[in-house]
Formats: sequence, structure tokens, C-alpha cells
Amino acid sequence: MTVQASSSGFHLPSHPDGEGSVQVQLDPEMQIEGAKVFAVYGKGGIGKSTTSSNLSVAFSKLGKRVLQIGCDPKHDSTFTLTKCLVPTVIDILESVNFHAEELRPSDYVYEGYNGVMCVEAGGPPAGTGCGGYVVGQTVKLLKQHHLLEDTDVVVFDVLGDVVCGGFAAPLQHAERALIVTANDFDSIFAMNRIATAIKAKSKHYKVRLGGVIANRSRNTDEIDRFAEAVGLKRLAHLPDLDIIRRSRLKKSTVFEMEPEPDSGLEAAQQQYLQLAQQLLDGVEPLEARPMADRDIFDFLGFN
Repeated sequence: MTVQASSSGFHLPSHPDGEGSVQVQLDPEMQIEGAKVFAVYGKGGIGKSTTSSNLSVAFSKLGKRVLQIGCDPKHDSTFTLTKCLVPTVIDILESVNFHAEELRPSDYVYEGYNGVMCVEAGGPPAGTGCGGYVVGQTVKLLKQHHLLEDTDVVVFDVLGDVVCGGFAAPLQHAERALIVTANDFDSIFAMNRIATAIKAKSKHYKVRLGGVIANRSRNTDEIDRFAEAVGLKRLAHLPDLDIIRRSRLKKSTVFEMEPEPDSGLEAAQQQYLQLAQQLLDGVEPLEARPMADRDIFDFLGFN
């Protein structure tokens, strides 16, 4: 690739993956084949890991072999499944000086609740590297050890609302991307930017928007109004239930919590099961029309 000079400085030539950007391309040999692959995105702190873990269990309750991959340096995506913070792929690789041939599946894959297999990709230290490399190395290891061949569903739980080339890497593998949001300005604003990133990736990869999961919200009026305006669809609604909050404190999924009167637990469990079945049956790809930042700012009630 040649960097060309211009009157205003330097610019990079166009790249087949994305417009006006240089991104990590997917090695064709690293494609995940056979399994249904979902990537879960959303604003930081919105409950993506809670959603991902409960959704993974729901898939497993429906008889599927499930692998959840956490894509956050905090490596806390799977702790409600494993009851601990498991070592990350990047840490394990570092311990063997990145000689991947020395690793066994048991070094980085952990079995969680109801048989869900758990991997924490981790990430480079802050300011030192690209998250896309870590995701790529994780999938490469899983392929080398043939761990994807017997898997029915893969769930990528992706950090925050970062949509750079690196942390958009799971979109290169996913069939459907799901966005977790609450009924507030910041969450919907982040959802709009994530939809923009997914739209860009869909030009070169099979990923398509699958829909929106309303989380930690009593109402969904603003979510639904925005979704209708841009061509999205709400797939599920998980209210702000205290028993879901307490399930995280107990390092448990909602499927392990004891029933309580008027807690909403059974309804939450059913929502996850219904969502899992809907995703297995196949949701139609959505052709979203994300708004410009100024337009969404006005749309949500600001002058």
C-alpha cells in the first residue's frame, strides 16, 4: 500500500473494507462456519454482558451448544457463567511468548453454567494496541483447536460503544448484530452510531442488523420512536428489575436465581428464551438509516 502526498498533507488510498479508513481485513481462513454467530453491542454499562450471558444460557436451554466470547480488556463478560474472572487469551498467549502451538483448549476455554463454553479474548494494555488483533487471535486459536466445529451458536460480547476498526472486528464474523439500549438519550445516541458502523461493515461482510434489545427500562417509547424512524425493530424488553441486578452480585444468570413473588424473574427468563428462539428461527436483516448526530440530537427533543 502506498501513502500518497497531497496539497493538504498526506492521505491514504481507498480500502476495500470501509470507506475512507484502513481496517484489519478478515483472513478468509478464519471465517466461522456452521454456527450462528451474533455480536452484541451497546453503550458502555448498558448491560451487554448480562444480556449476552443470559441469552447464551437461553440458547443452551434450547439444546444448543454455545460459545460466548468476551471482547473487553476487563474480561468480565462470562463471570456469571463461570463464577470467576477467567484468564484472557492475550494473557495466556503472553505467558507462552505467543507460541500458540504450546496451548491446549483447556488453557483458555472454560465451561460455564449449563454447558456454555466461555472465552475471554481480553485486550492489549490501554494505548498500546488494537482490539481487532486480539479478536482475530482468539478466533484463530478456536479454529486451530477445532472448537468451532461442534458449536451451534457463538455470541460475541463487545466492549462499550467503541466502533473503531479493531472492536468492530466481531462484525466480520457475525451473521446478525444486536444492539442493547435503554430508553434514554445517551443509549439511543450510541445505538445510532453503532448502527452506522454495522451498516459500513455490511458492505463487505455478511453481517446485518438483527434488532434492538431494550434493557433496564420501564418504558420503551423513545426506543420505539427512534427505531421506527430509522428502520430498526425491538426484539425484546427487559425492565429494570432488581432481581437481575442481584443476579450479577451473586455471580449468576437469571436462570439460577430462586423464584420470588412479584420479582419479574419468570417473565425475564421467558423473554430471554423467546429471544433465543426468535434468533434461532432467523430474524430478517434490517436496513437501518442512521441519523446524522445533529439530527438525532434534535429528534430526541433538544433545540
